[in-house]
Amino acid sequence: MPVAILTTPFDPSREIENFENEGDDFGALVSFVGRCRAGSPNGAVRALELQHYPGFTERVIEDFVRQQLQANPGANALVLHRVGAIEPGEPIVLVAATSPHRAAAFALVDTIMNFLKTDAPFWKSERTDAGSAWIEPTAADHARRAEEVSKP
Repeated sequence: MPVAILTTPFDPSREIENFENEGDDFGALVSFVGRCRAGSPNGAVRALELQHYPGFTERVIEDFVRQQLQANPGANALVLHRVGAIEPGEPIVLVAATSPHRAAAFALVDTIMNFLKTDAPFWKSERTDAGSAWIEPTAADHARRAEEVSKP
């Protein structure tokens, strides 16, 4: 269950390949890569700046992922998340999951991403030609997370 906060760019393809090669006792591997967009309602994005609380952020994410894996026997997950200044096109986040069956792998990636989007202790600001603005999770982000929390 690797979880890492990174300050430098990473190669999602290489990371997925390394994760896949860690074991062969799974029937499905699902991954999601989130990248910095080049545009926003505020104009052309120059950079996305992510801040975190070192040590604490990793522990919160690791605890959440560990809970998800305990509920999914035979599953494993990989979470890589950038912090610092991220330029358009660069990967921000990679979440991958393996499990005996595809449904659990898809669900794990979705659940972890929803958690990262709404509850993980990251602070994001977007730099555009118009200046900098803090970015908050949307109502849709919170609704997706609330649906998962309310599931038995």
